[in-house]
Amino acid sequence: MSRITYYLSSIPSILGQVENWAGLIGVLLHKQPVIKLRNGCKFKLRSLMDVWIVKETCLDRDYESHSVHIRDGWTVIDIGAGIGDFAIYVAREHPNSHVYACEPFPESFALLQENLKLNEVENVIALEVAIGAKSGPMTLATTGESVQHTTTHSPVSGKARSAIQVQGLSLDDLFQTNGLTHCDFLKMDCEGGEFEILFNASQATLERIRHICLEYHDGFTRFSHTDLVDYMEQKGFQVRTAPNPVHSYLGFLYAYRRDDSEIG
Repeated sequence: MSRITYYLSSIPSILGQVENWAGLIGVLLHKQPVIKLRNGCKFKLRSLMDVWIVKETCLDRDYESHSVHIRDGWTVIDIGAGIGDFAIYVAREHPNSHVYACEPFPESFALLQENLKLNEVENVIALEVAIGAKSGPMTLATTGESVQHTTTHSPVSGKARSAIQVQGLSLDDLFQTNGLTHCDFLKMDCEGGEFEILFNASQATLERIRHICLEYHDGFTRFSHTDLVDYMEQKGFQVRTAPNPVHSYLGFLYAYRRDDSEIG
């Protein structure tokens, strides 16, 4: 499928689910409008890229369609939370769940907080932090759009126009500092950071996670998604992958415990 065909085919979905079309015009005019979806979610946006992300997470529900339906009462972790799109729609649909939304980029984190207020959700714990191999200061390379910023040391980050220092936590310490005994669903979209996060997580932490759905990014590091598949299978997960229909270096990876009977 060509990129043009893919993106054009998504326009009806966006127009059909956005309640206030004037908000989309505001995006084109760079006025940071608030768009309201027909499912009730509201988001303050910066760019067409933000519109696209909301479309993928809240309308197409990519993370659930490639894995399992999230259930009310689950503990959910969102690594690479951006402006809060995934965290907010999960929190609104499942008011008895707790969502831990991790986002290191200050501009995105500020919008995440604004969007939490817009949607009046109280079951999202917003954390201005990057998740990585270990805890401590990390360098966030500001490449391309805000959602493309990365903490990986790669040819991608080497092309960054600038970089900022952000606070980092390992996955182990994210669990420990927040008193998490388990995670029912771990969503990850961290521009290549998925490799170092999972490769450096302890066995004890991985055993606390039931479902993982992530967007993989080949070419950002020396690892590819096939390395991640092998690793997660060694750690006791079953794994499925789905390539992106347009971009060969992107795709979804779903890992779940072999003894979990709630696969969907």
